[in-house]
Amino acid sequence: MDAAERAAALDAEGRDASGCERCGLAATRTRVVYGSGPLDAPLMLVGESPGFHEDREGTPFAGRARELLERLLADVGIALADVYAATILKCRPPGNRDPLAEEVAACEPYLYRQLDLVRPRVVATLGSFATTLLSGRALGITRVHGVEHEVTIGSRRLLVYPLYHPAAALYTPTMLEVLERDVARLPDLLGVAEPEPAEHEARPLREHALAGARPVQLGLF
Repeated sequence: MDAAERAAALDAEGRDASGCERCGLAATRTRVVYGSGPLDAPLMLVGESPGFHEDREGTPFAGRARELLERLLADVGIALADVYAATILKCRPPGNRDPLAEEVAACEPYLYRQLDLVRPRVVATLGSFATTLLSGRALGITRVHGVEHEVTIGSRRLLVYPLYHPAAALYTPTMLEVLERDVARLPDLLGVAEPEPAEHEARPLREHALAGARPVQLGLF
């Protein structure tokens, strides 16, 4: 598809998601938080699920977490407006509990489609849940943060770069220092990462994560 066709497809996916009733979260949400940002954004941020502020505003990474994220990116010359932001779940789980397997299964096609249509060069996963799902490695964010690795997701090979979630770093000064150092590497990663079509048939994200995928490691865990 050309850019216009991909933009139209992304808009259509967002409209479909706005009325989604694929799981029980449809009954408790305030708003669907599909995602936001420009088509062809070189950087995509992926978090776990909407929180209280996201559920009210309909925007990923809202409130103080968004303010911190915006500041960290601006410090390295990246405008948040130029980044595509999304979460795995598009609706807030009650009480911000962990996503259930059936909720992830219901939502993952939307994220899979976003990755395919936006075609980012680097996907920064914020927190353990998003990192595990997209990398296929359940190692925990404290072990893998700041270490990029190449994975095949859907029809493309992407550079996945795990980061601490800014909401967690707000209350932990040492974590914030680490997050600042890790974010500082993004310009270099964006300069060298080149997305390539995968050689095999696309697989759903959940199958990718559960199949014990072994990403090509570009750094040291």
